[in-house]
Amino acid sequence: MTDNRNLILAVVLSVAVVFGWQYFVAGPKLEQTRQVAQTQQQTGPDAAADAAAPGATVTPGTPAQPAPGAILTRAEALLTSPRVPIDTPSVTGSINLKGGRLDDLHLDGFRETVDPNSPTIILLSPSNGPDGFFGEFGWVAPAGISAPGPDTLWTAPADAKLTVETPVTLTWDNGAGLTFTRTISVDREFMFTVKDEVANATGTAVTLAPYGRVTRLGEPHVAGYYILHEGPLGVLGEKGLQEFTYKALRNDGPSTFEGIGTGWLGITDKYWAAAVIPRTGKTFDASFAFVPGTTPLNQLYQTDFKSAPITVAPGGTATAEGLMFAGAKQVNVIQNYQTNLNIDRFDLLIDWGMFYFFTKPLFYLMDWFYRLFGNFGVAILLVTVVVKAVFFPLANKSYKSMSAMKKVQPEMAALRERFADDKVKQQQELMALYKKEKINPLAGCWPVLIQIPVFFSLYKVIFVTIEMRHAPFFGWIRDLSAPDPTSIFNLFGLIPWSPPAMLMIGIWPLIMGVTMWVQMRLNPAPADPAQQVIFNWMPVIFTFMLGTFPAGLVIYWAWNNTLSIAQQWVIMRRQGVDVNLLGNIMSTFKKKPKDDGKPSEPTKAKS
Repeated sequence: MTDNRNLILAVVLSVAVVFGWQYFVAGPKLEQTRQVAQTQQQTGPDAAADAAAPGATVTPGTPAQPAPGAILTRAEALLTSPRVPIDTPSVTGSINLKGGRLDDLHLDGFRETVDPNSPTIILLSPSNGPDGFFGEFGWVAPAGISAPGPDTLWTAPADAKLTVETPVTLTWDNGAGLTFTRTISVDREFMFTVKDEVANATGTAVTLAPYGRVTRLGEPHVAGYYILHEGPLGVLGEKGLQEFTYKALRNDGPSTFEGIGTGWLGITDKYWAAAVIPRTGKTFDASFAFVPGTTPLNQLYQTDFKSAPITVAPGGTATAEGLMFAGAKQVNVIQNYQTNLNIDRFDLLIDWGMFYFFTKPLFYLMDWFYRLFGNFGVAILLVTVVVKAVFFPLANKSYKSMSAMKKVQPEMAALRERFADDKVKQQQELMALYKKEKINPLAGCWPVLIQIPVFFSLYKVIFVTIEMRHAPFFGWIRDLSAPDPTSIFNLFGLIPWSPPAMLMIGIWPLIMGVTMWVQMRLNPAPADPAQQVIFNWMPVIFTFMLGTFPAGLVIYWAWNNTLSIAQQWVIMRRQGVDVNLLGNIMSTFKKKPKDDGKPSEPTKAKS
């Protein structure tokens, strides 16, 4: 009785947590996101602060135009300074000549929704407009030396345009003997190379320290899932991967790391990221910081590095080079950058999780099937078959044990009736029966247990990788990374009503629930009535739980259930068990007769 009570309590608590989370957390968070997005579109920031100074000491910089209190749209903000256009096969935008920043970038291969005519994704935006997000490089100079900063107006050649074939060279003279040259180039994907050079004509040696930073104004909406990191992060040599949430930077203050040999740092969203990579060959200091603003829209988050100082001799020159990634976190693109540019653990820009040794191979297998068949949904189905084949020996042994248990159900029922008043003796006799027939009573758990790591890894792949974003299946599934858009509660669109998220129980979640329920009809029924009720309701619970999960994951679960039903049916038939699946299903809906106290006759197994 204690075990039954604990089991019932665990199930009730699990259901309460799922529905409580949906009602009290997920729902309000979605509404909050909608309101914040609407506010940002209507108002914009009061006064956008510039980036904080690089290094350990974090102080606000000089406010950029316009004056405090002014409201600019993104388009208006782009018109407040001269710019050099960017045009490549993957990105378009412009370089801000005020500050020499990369602060205007569209990802042309990606759109906001599955509608091919929806706007392209905007990654970088200027600091004096809404959602400021930008990257820049420069020099930290000692007192008395003028170096280019956020307000510096660089000079570009007439009709300059940054393309894959044509780099752009910017110049600025400080008027005191130092001439700064910045050459910006870009590849066909998302990597910018920024080469800064300084020529010293002052007659004395000058020491400067190269820096690079990624800055974001305002806190963006994050999904808030524990399996996904969104926010500042970086790989810092022996310090390894460092991740910070926006809340942690606000509450805990800046974090600094000194004497780093290799690495990179930046700010990541779910599918997009901007990161700077020092290339001077010297050690650097890294910093992650938060600077308060006058409103939540102009508070500032920054990741920056400052390399070891470089001394420029009189009449000499010095050069510093840095890379900036600004784009979509495509697996193959990120991996190629790590290999070809020798960027330390750059693949960790994608949050593979602590089980990356299982998650990454699963993605590559799925991607291989996708390249063969051109559909990630089909790839999921084929990966499921491969996984079933890998775990076949264990599942086969489990199903054999379950079949043996089903064959001795009449003997088990007789033992329970014989020792109904002596539970200890009843358990002893049952254990003896299990031993005699070589039955493992826990064998039925293995098919579920071995599925859990696969399920979690597949969930991670579908949820995190951009390759799954807007990937269609067939029919109404146009995005495998989003929940099934249909719902039984509006008759799959026949009723003009949008149910709340917890009632979005679409066709695929229903298929999954039905296949799970049918599979349970193959297993031996629990002897205890309370356990029978729990197992009967479990498919319903899982249907509601998975209704808000990505459609690709639900399709996997439904297909896996279908394969398990076929596999279990074949094994049970080979073991001589009468597989009366239809009868088991029909008996579920029949009213059970009252117990007359007479023992039931054992069911003969099919030979």
